[in-house]
This record gives sequence, structure tokens and C-alpha cells, in this order.
Amino acid sequence: MTIRICVAGATGWVGKELIRTIYQPDISEKFTLSAAVARTACGKPIGEVLNLGFPGVVVSKTVADALAGSDTDVLIDYTHPDAAFDHVITAVENKVHVVIGTSGLTSDQYQRIDALARQHGVGIIASGNFSLSAMWMQRLALQAAKAFSQWEILDYAGAGKPDAPSGTARELAFRLSEVNTPAWEVPPDQVQGPDGVRGASLNGSQVHSMRVPGFVLSTEIIFGHDDERLTIRHDSGTKAQAYINGTLKAAEKAGTVTGLIRGLDRIL
Repeated sequence: MTIRICVAGATGWVGKELIRTIYQPDISEKFTLSAAVARTACGKPIGEVLNLGFPGVVVSKTVADALAGSDTDVLIDYTHPDAAFDHVITAVENKVHVVIGTSGLTSDQYQRIDALARQHGVGIIASGNFSLSAMWMQRLALQAAKAFSQWEILDYAGAGKPDAPSGTARELAFRLSEVNTPAWEVPPDQVQGPDGVRGASLNGSQVHSMRVPGFVLSTEIIFGHDDERLTIRHDSGTKAQAYINGTLKAAEKAGTVTGLIRGLDRIL
């Protein structure tokens, strides 16, 4: 059975590559694009917007409009943290499953999403990073956290990224909290110096976000032990294709779960 997909953020960095992939002949047997959302391209055929050589679906202005005008099984959201939460709520209330690729949602928002999804019998899969190499970075870090008692997370991105920490770092901190809690010789909030000099505490992990030109997205976790260190790091390139396979795998699995699942590794 073909899975009908609505892409929110259809003209964005990942969204447009996702749509191009869905329209590929070998992919279109499993997925079909039922709707697309992008305010700047509202009312235009997506094929015209992305130069696909055929019309495709007409772009909607809002997720509510897109879902009302289409039969959709899964909403894939790659938009902005200020909008993504409302998009997810709209989809869940319409009994549409969701894949969240947008970073910046808070733990409280995820809890609210999970509760509502369970209420409506809807599946939601969220990941801070849908690339396979990022998944392995996280998987290895979770194993290392069982053996180390101290670590810190470094989060790198370009100067224009609107949220901090990145979704990759947020999810890593959340998943680490399920495994172990760092032990501090000097608790970060007791360090003498300016506020924030030791980064921010997130789910018990200390996270340091850098936003400077030259980075796309990198996440690094440093584990320390007596006279030794272990560093695990993931670096993203400039192309969005690395996120596509994981995103589509999540879209395939979303309808098989109820409630929220955080982490690509939990469905693979």
C-alpha cells in the first residue's frame, strides 16, 4: 500500500530534496506526495517551484489547508521550531501520523505531543538527526555512557541557525539521561565566573553551542576518565540527501506505533 505524504517545509533545504526523492520512480511505488506546505510558494504547483518538469501537487499555505484538501497518511515536518509544534498538533487532531525533522522542540512540547498522540491513536517519530551516521554517533555514545561517569556535549552549527542547541544535541542529551547521570567534581552552577560560562544543563548533560560560519552541523561528545578521554563526533556535509533515507524509513514506520518515539535507532 502506498503511503501518502504531506511535506511541510516543501521548499526548504531538506524538504525539497525529500519531494524530489518521493517522485523518483523506484520510490513512488511505496510513497506518494499527497500535499506540500510552503507559505512562499502557496498556490503554485510544486513541480513548477522545484523545476521537476511536471506540475505535481499544488502547494498549500498551512498544514491545516493541506490536510483538509488531501488524503494524507503521514505529515513530515521540516520547518521552524516556532511552527512545528502547531503543525504536529494539527496533524494529530486530524489522525495523521507525523515524522518530526524540525529541531528546537522542548521536552515539555514532546510530552504534550506524546499525550495527545496516544489519545488519538496516532504514531509520531521524531529525531534530532535522521542521518545514519548521526544515529551511530548517538548509539555509540549511549554505550559509552554506561562506562563513563563524566561527559559534555559540544554543538556546532552555522551562524544563521535559529535554535540552540541543535536537535541532534537535544536528543543526545535526552537519550543519555535514560542511561546515566554525569558526576561533577565542581557542579557547573557552582563554578566561579560569568553566568553560562560552563554552558547549559540539558537533561543532566552540559551542552555548549557554537554558532559560527563554516559549519553545517556537528555534534561532539567528550567522555572523561582518569588520565584518558573518548571523543565521538558526527559532522554533516552541505547536502540534504543524508537525511532522506532515515526520514522515509520513519514515515514508513510511523503508522505502526502509537504515541511518540524519539530516536531513529529505535525504529531501525
